Amino acid sequence: MTGAIPTIVLVGNPNAGKSSLFNALTGARQKIANYPGVTVERKAGHASFADGRPAALIDLPGSYSLTPASPDEAVTRDVVLGRQAGERRPDALVVVVDAANLDNHLCFALELIALGLPTVIALNMVDLAERDGLTLDAERLAAELGVPVVPTVAVRKRGLTELLAAIDGAILSHQTQADAIPAPPPTDVALHQRARAIARVATLAETPVRRWTQRVDAVVLHPVAGFLILLALMFVMFQAVYAWSEAPIGWIEDGIAALQGVATDALPDGFLRGLIVEGLLAGVGAVVVFLPQILILFLFILLLEASGYMTRAAFLMDGLMAKVGLSGRGFIPLLSSFACAVPGIMATRAIPDPKDRLTTILIAPLMTCSARLPVYTLIIGVFIPNRAVGGLPVGLQGLVLFGLYVAGIVGALIVAFVLRRSVTKGSAAGFMMEMPRYQWPRLRDVAISLWQRAWIFLRRAGTIIAFTTVVLWLLLSFPKAPADSELRQVDYSVAGRIASGLETVVRPIGFNHDIALALIPAMAAREIAVSALATANAIDAGDDEDQVAMSLGERLQGRWSLATALAFLAWFVFAPQCISTIAITRRETNGWKWPLFMVGYLFALAYAAAGITYWTAVAFGLG
Repeated sequence: MTGAIPTIVLVGNPNAGKSSLFNALTGARQKIANYPGVTVERKAGHASFADGRPAALIDLPGSYSLTPASPDEAVTRDVVLGRQAGERRPDALVVVVDAANLDNHLCFALELIALGLPTVIALNMVDLAERDGLTLDAERLAAELGVPVVPTVAVRKRGLTELLAAIDGAILSHQTQADAIPAPPPTDVALHQRARAIARVATLAETPVRRWTQRVDAVVLHPVAGFLILLALMFVMFQAVYAWSEAPIGWIEDGIAALQGVATDALPDGFLRGLIVEGLLAGVGAVVVFLPQILILFLFILLLEASGYMTRAAFLMDGLMAKVGLSGRGFIPLLSSFACAVPGIMATRAIPDPKDRLTTILIAPLMTCSARLPVYTLIIGVFIPNRAVGGLPVGLQGLVLFGLYVAGIVGALIVAFVLRRSVTKGSAAGFMMEMPRYQWPRLRDVAISLWQRAWIFLRRAGTIIAFTTVVLWLLLSFPKAPADSELRQVDYSVAGRIASGLETVVRPIGFNHDIALALIPAMAAREIAVSALATANAIDAGDDEDQVAMSLGERLQGRWSLATALAFLAWFVFAPQCISTIAITRRETNGWKWPLFMVGYLFALAYAAAGITYWTAVAFGLG
């Protein structure tokens, strides 16, 4: 290599500060392109040693192992091993590790050191490690690894001169030695054990706070205790959805009833009063009333995310997801789908394997989105008794809601298991993640996020739900039933006649005319099922003061059996998705094949689940 410009590659785990170090070393002297034949970005630049000699630097994609789980990691492996087309094998490796996550990052570093190339460890972000109470001994770490270790702070350009000197020395030292046979890479278990042991030796001091974090993680990341803690947190969250929302729901209901009274008194009987009282206020108000429950649910989610726990929940779920053929990378998109399936499906772009990504898209709608919550809480509030279970401070209503969420998750895992062994056949790819620090959530940030969620919900209620409700009210109000007709207005109307046709299809699973009427507009948005029921019942009540005074729940209780109510809940666990989700699936899969497949299998699952639930309930005398 005499006279040639040495090629140095920067390699390491994601989030180690590798790109910042590359930018600090090369400045503006860099070019960005793609590696031939792949869409993986290639960043190359130049740096200079102390005597002015140039060096070529390449910033490789972040990787966790030489066993690739994505196209990015495959390129990193091929460049390091000299297999990448158009690239010669590097003359030296700079392994960038995060000083605050040493034991995790050393696993990959040990793999790279075993290759036998001149290697230097850039112990990056030492300032943040010290801020968090961790003090490391670079010399002791170098002795354990057998390669130079240089502390750096890339964003402040600290340690760059020392790093370049160490690289130069490693290259020169390697040239004067006989070629050595690289040591065989250790097994994964031995690699992790060795990395943890070295990290302990290199640690000079640790604050009690950092040690406390590790002790907490030993519990919350335990495969048994950690999973039980996760279930307990979810259980408490759903209990709170009912226990904390009762008073604010009552305030909203009273406010809507007052507005209906004002509109009734101020407007003459006719089209406009019916539109406002029976359509907008009854329909939209029936959905808005569930805003407190939605905000309580998101309050818990935001607190868990801000505290650093949610990433640990992802770690716990990774093993379970791998058993059904899913990558751990799919956890975040699925988690996002609990708010709405649309951003969840868009988030699958981070999943490198096409079949893995497609599977995640197809099961994302099974995560219980916030639009289902109004349906769940309405039916549970009406048909499930508000009492404790077994004398414990555990509410039956919250327990049922918890069960519905779990049913969606279990259903998604079963569907993924089947898909990964049939239409999206493939194997799971593991992944690694960094654990953030535990911290107290900032109340201001939580409050802003809750306000944004409330605004999104209210805007949806004021646009999509309001529009659909008005259209439904018109279809329910015309044509007018003759005075001598034996049919109710709801049955005589255009919407009623359409529902009567659909009722013949869903009657075997226990559904009635009310439910058939609600299913069609619910395709626009799930929560419209509630506004549709409210609008239909408001029109059906007419001028009957006793009927008008009754709440939607009281009317449903008198017309639905418990078996029908349970079947309706089971339907919505698997119900075909809203139009927005179908549209985003078409865009993300570049065609109609997979959206139609998704709608078809969800409809079949919903029908089967509702039917099994209804027939079982009837068998137990609940019909």
